[in-house]
Amino acid sequence: MTETIAGIRVPDSALARAATQLVRDTESDLLYHHSRRVFLWGALTGERKKLKYDPELLYMGAMFHDMGLTAKYSSPEFRFEVDSANTARDFLKSHGVGEQEIQEVWTAIALHTTPGVPEHMSANIALVTAGVEMDVMGIAYQDFSQQQRDHVCEHHPRGNNFKENIIEAFKDGFIKKPLSTFGTVNADVLALKDPTYRRLNFCSIIRGSDWAS
Repeated sequence: MTETIAGIRVPDSALARAATQLVRDTESDLLYHHSRRVFLWGALTGERKKLKYDPELLYMGAMFHDMGLTAKYSSPEFRFEVDSANTARDFLKSHGVGEQEIQEVWTAIALHTTPGVPEHMSANIALVTAGVEMDVMGIAYQDFSQQQRDHVCEHHPRGNNFKENIIEAFKDGFIKKPLSTFGTVNADVLALKDPTYRRLNFCSIIRGSDWAS
């Protein structure tokens, strides 16, 4: 049965149901509810801005965007965003989704922590990032009504101390591969949570290269 939350219809196709089940079986409650909220914030943003987007592709991007933080889908070396995108790609391929749609979802997930780029791309890509930014950082919080915020969180609660718990979940997802955080916001997480972590510096890398000048 189709579910409607804050006026947004949650996709209920066979593909959407399979994705929901996979994510639900894999992620913690924290990440699962976060991913569902990301879809809802993204869709609400799309409706508010009157953007033409594909709800099912947006749902795929939102649901899979943090799968790379889980032990099952984390690679030894890739950024967690790439692991998440690759997981979505494999899932969509196995369900016969077209290459263009797969690439759209892959890109939306891979870029969701890269500020300043996704909003200039397609609506599906931009809205995954918008949903993440709203849920994690509260960006555009006031653009949503109190009723919308309450209804979304009633169905998918943030729980106690979501802010600290999501930082902890990020840390757990890539603390064993710190080099994957270079040049990303993820470096901020390890700088906060891992006393042994030392940031790589872009300028130092340039100066220390094998080039003579």
